[in-house]
Amino acid sequence: MRLDVKKTYKLFIAGKFPRSESGRSYQVKDSKANHVANVALASRKDVRDAVQAARAAQPGWAGASAYNRGQVLYRIAEMLEGRREQFITEISSLTGKTQKQADAEVSAAIDSWVWHAGWTDKIDSVAGSMNPVAGPYFNISTNQPTGVVGAFAPQGSALVGFVNTIAPAIVSGNTVVVVTSENLSLPALTLGEVLATSDLPGGVVNILSGKESELASWLVGHMDVNAVDLEGTSNPTELEISAANTVKRVIRPGTYPREGSKGNLQHILDLMEVKTVWHPKGH
Repeated sequence: MRLDVKKTYKLFIAGKFPRSESGRSYQVKDSKANHVANVALASRKDVRDAVQAARAAQPGWAGASAYNRGQVLYRIAEMLEGRREQFITEISSLTGKTQKQADAEVSAAIDSWVWHAGWTDKIDSVAGSMNPVAGPYFNISTNQPTGVVGAFAPQGSALVGFVNTIAPAIVSGNTVVVVTSENLSLPALTLGEVLATSDLPGGVVNILSGKESELASWLVGHMDVNAVDLEGTSNPTELEISAANTVKRVIRPGTYPREGSKGNLQHILDLMEVKTVWHPKGH
C-alpha cells in the first residue's frame, strides 16, 4: 500500500522555499474545519531575511527595462493559467466556493497579471510630464519605484486579493515582502511556485505565511522598508503611526478594491516617487 506524499507549504524568500527560521508551523483548515495542510509560521527573523532579500533584488529589478518587466508579468499569467485546476481546488476547499466561483477567481487573478503587464512601459506616458519653466531649461518629471514595499494581503481573499496586492508594487520596479491571509494562505504560497518558474528574479516577491498580528509591527517598523500597504491588517492606525517614524508611504485599508480583474493606476503611482530633472537647452 502506497502512502501519499503530503505537501508542507513553506515560505518563499529570495526565490527559495525555506521553512520558518523558528521551526514553527500551523494548521490550515477547509471551510468545513477539516485539516488540509501544515503551513510554515513565519517569525520576525523571517521578516528580516525577506526584507534583506527584497533590498538585494531591488536595484536589478528596477534597472530592467519596462518592456522586460512586462514580459515577466505576462509569463506569470501564462504559468498561472497552466496550473488553473490546482488553484481552483485549493480555493474551493478553503473558502467553500463552488468550482465555477473558484474558476472565476482564478480567471480574475490571471487577467489582473495581464492588466499590470500592460502598464509597465506606459506609466510615464500617462503620469510623467514636461513642465513649463521660465528659463532656458527643460524640466521633466518622471516616476520611479520607491524601493522595498511591505504588504499585507486581504484576510478574506484566497488568490485575487493577494495578486492585486503584490502586482501594483512590482510593476514599476519595487520589490515586495507580503504577508498572506492567515486562514487562506495556500493559494498565495502556491503562487510562489508559479513565480519561481516565471523568470521573476529571486527576491522580487517574498511571501510570508503566519499571523499578521505577530509580523505586522516588525515589517512596518523595519527601517529598510520604504512603503507599506496595510490592507490586511487588524490595527492599521497603530501601524500607520509606526510607519510615520521612518517616513514610509502608507496605503490605508480599503483605499483600492482588491477583488477585480483590473488594477488601479493610482495604486501603482502611490508606490512610486516623482523625480524632476532640469536640463539646459542647447543653442
